[in-house]
Amino acid sequence: MIRPIIKIISVTIFILSCCSLLFASDPLANNAGLIAANSRAIDLVWMLLAAFLVFLMQAGFAMVETGFTRAKNAVNIMMKNLMDFSIGTLGYFAIGFALMFGADKLGLFGFSDFFLRAVDPNTVDGSWQLGFLLFQTVFAATAATIVSGAMAERTQFKSYLFYSIFITALIYPIVGHWIWGGGWLSKIGMIDFAGSTVVHSVGGWAALVGASLLGARIGKYDKRGASKPIPGHNIPLASLGVFILWFGWFGFNAGSTTAGTSLSIAAIAVTTNLAAAAGALVSMFVVWKQFGKPDVSMALNGALAGLVAITAGCANVSPLSAIIIGGIAGIFVVFSIEFIDKILKIDDPVGAISVHGVCGAFGTLAVGVFAEAKYGGVDGLLSGGGLSLLKTQFIGVFSVLLWVVATSFIVFFLANKFIGLRVSREEELRGLDIGEHGMESYSGFQIFSNH
Repeated sequence: MIRPIIKIISVTIFILSCCSLLFASDPLANNAGLIAANSRAIDLVWMLLAAFLVFLMQAGFAMVETGFTRAKNAVNIMMKNLMDFSIGTLGYFAIGFALMFGADKLGLFGFSDFFLRAVDPNTVDGSWQLGFLLFQTVFAATAATIVSGAMAERTQFKSYLFYSIFITALIYPIVGHWIWGGGWLSKIGMIDFAGSTVVHSVGGWAALVGASLLGARIGKYDKRGASKPIPGHNIPLASLGVFILWFGWFGFNAGSTTAGTSLSIAAIAVTTNLAAAAGALVSMFVVWKQFGKPDVSMALNGALAGLVAITAGCANVSPLSAIIIGGIAGIFVVFSIEFIDKILKIDDPVGAISVHGVCGAFGTLAVGVFAEAKYGGVDGLLSGGGLSLLKTQFIGVFSVLLWVVATSFIVFFLANKFIGLRVSREEELRGLDIGEHGMESYSGFQIFSNH
């Protein structure tokens, strides 16, 4: 008797369930709000994870710069990289973020959201704004820390702090607004997806100005003007730094989607990796051909050159084009470092001007040549898009060059006039670790230089 009743109840429940499915509204429609909220949460988590990866790049830059320079200045270099991020975090929060992403004024700068006073952390938009602030902060600090390497081993610490405030709070954010914040370059269609120009060329051109005004390290050039090598003290440390940077770059480029739900992340990660590998390989072969030995420092810079070059077009070019872009950057960085050192007589201990300035500009221009609509929605020259995008990219690169050179010159000039840009001869010979910070990086192993 019980079995038939159970069967009847089961059949009834099944029929009612089917009817409810037939007559109910679309389940997806009912859950649209939940789906949207979950997608937003996934995007936020991805953006924060990418920000953490880019933050790790600060350690990479510190290790590269320390390894490529002398042991007597390692503490100073670590301190500058620490302060870059600390000053950059506060300056960008207070002023830089508003100038970059605030309400547009004449296409030149933003002007709202200073100190993020209006943000409500209890709302979805407020949480997103805070996450986006952190993501952009690590980018601003990256632009600042690039300059440190080119000015290493002879810059007064307090002058460098003075400059660091200006690049993170003013120079970098204005460029960022032009290209990413709705400014005039974004309106004419410039593409710089993750910052070959916004981040790297800004740092590279500022490094060019700073190193030029500062002058070469003692002993870098002989009386005839011939360049003399000053080897770095720890190539393994520099190598580890490059690997950390390569790893962090996946957050730098793929994270710039700011969307974990974006399917383009995979393609961006692939183009990023291929360009770095091509840059390292080509640089190695070029320098091997030139000097008869596969120089590891140049191969390391080749990997960075490929990464910098692909950063602008990582979402807009094919994997094959990424290899070409990275390979060309690997060639450029070798000859650019030699040209800047031997012809221009500008002492750049780590090759920052070439890696970030020159290869950043090249990578931005390369978008106008290699972009394909099926990747980023726009065709470049080789895909039938004509010269239009390439012209736009050139305008952007040249405009940023002028802005950064002009503003950096003013800042460094003021720093030199009122603070003093360079340490004394005695302090430079003894090492900035002792003179500027009163300690050794390797206790008991202080190295004294005769030049």
